[in-house]
Amino acid sequence: MHSSDLDFGRRLWLAIILLSVNGAVLANKLPHDWLNHMGAAVQSTSYEGTVIRIKDGKAEALKVVHTVKDGVIMEKVVAQEGNGLEIIRHGNEVHCILPDQKSVLVEEWSDQSTLFSTLPSSDIRFGNEYDVSIVRKERIAGREAIMLAIRPHDGYRYGHRIWLDTETSFPLQAQLISEGSAIEQVKFAEIRLNHEIHASALEPSYSTEHFTWLRQPSAHAGTVVEAIWGSDELPAGFRVVSVHEETMEGSDEEITHMLYSDGLANVSVFIAAKSGKVAAGSARVGGSNSYGVEHGDFEITVIGEVPAVTVEQIATSMRQR
Repeated sequence: MHSSDLDFGRRLWLAIILLSVNGAVLANKLPHDWLNHMGAAVQSTSYEGTVIRIKDGKAEALKVVHTVKDGVIMEKVVAQEGNGLEIIRHGNEVHCILPDQKSVLVEEWSDQSTLFSTLPSSDIRFGNEYDVSIVRKERIAGREAIMLAIRPHDGYRYGHRIWLDTETSFPLQAQLISEGSAIEQVKFAEIRLNHEIHASALEPSYSTEHFTWLRQPSAHAGTVVEAIWGSDELPAGFRVVSVHEETMEGSDEEITHMLYSDGLANVSVFIAAKSGKVAAGSARVGGSNSYGVEHGDFEITVIGEVPAVTVEQIATSMRQR
C-alpha cells in the first residue's frame, strides 16, 4: 500500500472520529440548552450580513450591522430595495430615516432583537402548551445549523421553526408556522459572526441635518395597577404578565394596558373610554392579528402575534371584575 493511501486512510478515519464526536455533542444537548444559549447569543453576538425577510408573501432584503457595547444595542438596518429606508438604533432609541421624504421618525423599541422579535426562551412551559424537539442539521448561510421545531397543542397559538448556528447558537433563520406553513420568515443569506464592528459602520448613510424630525407618539411610563378586567374565556396557558395605566403622548386619555403571555406568544389588551375611534372587527398584518370591540362605555382592542381566533376570543370575553 502506498504512503498516500495510508495518509488518505488516516484522514478519513480522523474525519469519521470528529463527525462522531460532534454528533455526540449535539445529541447530548437538549432543546432547552439550545434555547438558553440562543438567548445569550442574541444579546451578546456582534454580526454583519444580509437578511431576507418574508411577510404576507412579500420578500425584502436587508443589510444588517449589529453589535452590543456595555449592554447597549447598536444597530444599522438598510433596506436594499424601495425608498432606501435606514434604521439606526442606539439602545431603545430608534431613528427610521426616510431619504425620499427627507424625514427621520424617532421611536422607542424595547425588543432585544430587531429582526427576531418573538424568539422563545427556555422558560416556556413545554409539555403544556408546546412541544419542542431537535429535528435535524442543515446549512444556513454557509454555516452548520441545528433545526428546532416548537409545536403548539391547539389552534390558539402559532408554531415556530428555528435554525441555530451550531458553533454560537445564534439564530440564522426563524419561521412563524400556521397550519404547517410559514406565514413569516427571517433568514440570513450571508453572515459574519463575532467580528469587530467599527463605529463608522453604524452611522447613517445620509446627512440628516436638513431633514424633518418626527417623534412617534408613545405611551408614557405607565403606572402599575390592579387588574379590574379579565377574560372569562382566556385560552389555556395565557396568564397576566403586567397591568399598567398609560397616557398617550399629546393626550390626557388614560388607557389600561394588560399584557398576557403563555411564555412564547404575547397578547396586548388595550382598554379605553369609548371614543368612536376604535375600528370594530378584525385586522391582520403578517402573523399579527387584532380585534376591536365595544363593551358598555369602553373600547377594547386586542393585538398579538397569534391566530385571529385568539384575539377575538379574548376581546369579546373581557369583563370588569
